[in-house]
Amino acid sequence: MRSSYLFYVLILGVALVMIWIVKESFTQPGIKDLEIDFEEMAFYRNENNTGPVIRVYAVYATDTLWNSLEQYGDYMPHTKYGNTKVFFFIDRAKTPSETFPKAPYFSEEYQQYCVGSYEKSAMGGVKFTRFPFINY
Repeated sequence: MRSSYLFYVLILGVALVMIWIVKESFTQPGIKDLEIDFEEMAFYRNENNTGPVIRVYAVYATDTLWNSLEQYGDYMPHTKYGNTKVFFFIDRAKTPSETFPKAPYFSEEYQQYCVGSYEKSAMGGVKFTRFPFINY
């Protein structure tokens, strides 16, 4: 009798742990939880799957809450030894519709409208810059 009681307690414990794991898996924070809205306007990814993967995004953001912009960059996909660059714009009409793998990454006419850039390097280092194309 005692062994069956122990068996059911263990089964209940395992079931509770599994329910907790599934709940945590589906309630992770994401882009939708940020304070401002984002819209990806342009994206480039090279076809190289054996070497460094380069990703370049041009993103329209409804505001310049710097923490939200940096968190958005943190949520973007990154490949080990790859490079991810995200450029933020607050005017939808002045956001590039095409990005390129090499600098300046988009047409130079849009540089004055870029309010922030986020870069995650090959070794995982993060660099966030406000107004990256303005020379002080």
